[in-house]
Amino acid sequence: MRRRRLLVAAGLAMACAAPLDGMAQGYPDKPVKVYQGFAAGGNADTIARVVGAEMTKGLAQPFVVEAQAGAGGTIAAATVARAKPDGYTLLLATGGHAVAGALYNKLGYQTVSDFQMISTITYFPFLLVVRADSPYRGLSEVLAAARADARSVSYGSAGIGSTHHLAGELLVKTAKAEMLHIPYRGDAAAVTALLGGEVPMIIAPPTAVMANIKAGKLRALATTGAQRWNQMPELPTVAEQGVPGYDVRSWAGFMAPAGTPRPIVDRLQAETLKALQAPGVRARLEEMGGEARGSTPEEMTTMAAAELKRWTAVVNDAHIPKQ
Repeated sequence: MRRRRLLVAAGLAMACAAPLDGMAQGYPDKPVKVYQGFAAGGNADTIARVVGAEMTKGLAQPFVVEAQAGAGGTIAAATVARAKPDGYTLLLATGGHAVAGALYNKLGYQTVSDFQMISTITYFPFLLVVRADSPYRGLSEVLAAARADARSVSYGSAGIGSTHHLAGELLVKTAKAEMLHIPYRGDAAAVTALLGGEVPMIIAPPTAVMANIKAGKLRALATTGAQRWNQMPELPTVAEQGVPGYDVRSWAGFMAPAGTPRPIVDRLQAETLKALQAPGVRARLEEMGGEARGSTPEEMTTMAAAELKRWTAVVNDAHIPKQ
């Protein structure tokens, strides 16, 4: 009887797997929809379109990018988490995916386990930026002032709970300093406030500040990655300026709903890596301040889980209200 039950169970498993295997063999035979959770024309939207257009060549089916902006990217993530796991609905996730998992109490999905990771696409650092006439010539001076008087230094970001904000909270925690966080509604508002003298420093992605840096209106003090940023190799890292071990980079990558057949995942991952080798794709990502870097699904899963753990600790330590 036990042997019979095992045979029946195995038969049921094979029967359930058969439709998925059939889908994988013919994949793809229709357009692939890619959701991203931010405004059309923004960084996430551009990354999805640039890489998707290149992957269309290898898959012979168009990648249709759709913006579902709102709630820090969680609306788009929820859509993909609930989608049929057949490889035709993907998420262009960013570093905010892990931040949202740390910040939101009721997402309706699990940040890591409800998704099948495919590959990372790009990583990019944030920059710590002051006005060109700022008395601060380096991050070490900012930290010294903050340690001497916690009320003397503030920094702006794109908003409470943004990756920029949490990067600042991690900085003050690691550096054992105190700085006041001033939230703004997006990067553009934070840059305007900095230029107007409302705040002495902001943390922002390169795309938000490079035009003003090149125009001589702003000056970068540090880059947040573990290594120097290849577009400003003269700019020291945060770690080089007295905060050893500090490393914050945002990222973007493709995810699918959990349960997507492995042959489909492998095909998508291979085409992603192939797209990242295209000179035009690499150049466009670099223009946006990023570094083209793919991964295996397992590497991306490990990274996303580690990011979730780190940002959850930062949110809890900083007593940031969960939403």
